[in-house]
Amino acid sequence: MAGPEPLLLAEPAELDKFLKVGVDDPQLLAALTASSSRFRGQVRHPVTRVTGDVEQHDGDGTNVLHLRAAPIITVTLVEVDGVAVTDYKVLRRSGVLKRTAGCWPADAAIDVTYDHGLAVVPADIAEVVVDQARVIYRVDPAIAQVSTGSDSVTFAATAAVGVTSQWSEVVAAYRLNRGDGS
Repeated sequence: MAGPEPLLLAEPAELDKFLKVGVDDPQLLAALTASSSRFRGQVRHPVTRVTGDVEQHDGDGTNVLHLRAAPIITVTLVEVDGVAVTDYKVLRRSGVLKRTAGCWPADAAIDVTYDHGLAVVPADIAEVVVDQARVIYRVDPAIAQVSTGSDSVTFAATAAVGVTSQWSEVVAAYRLNRGDGS
């Protein structure tokens, strides 16, 4: 099995087991893409493997630099104000670079080039992405309520696309940079 397309966090065939519309169905693929995008947005990183990613940060005077993705596979270059540095330790699972000799200078421009992400999407992620895609696929933006007088119309689609507790648990397990609560 080669794995899902880079933008998808689950195989179309897994979703098609439930929908039985064919793996090339545009609505199936759109639902799976939407579900994958939602998951990535909520965990705040791409999940899948990315090579040669370049991030720009501002130094804050501490010895810890939180990168936007994890796990870190390899760091190929770290520059502080255009000068390459090597005095850092990589905390691979948490996506952190820890300066071993001092701190990341306040207001310095820090550029990090690195590879990150998972080679294979974990089964728990794929499962919740498929579950959410099933819901997205089935949502029919039908009218749920009509009022007269002030002409109010309510659509049912927003109420129908929620998340399960399983979705919330898997998002929490893979989410990065949780400290700011946003």
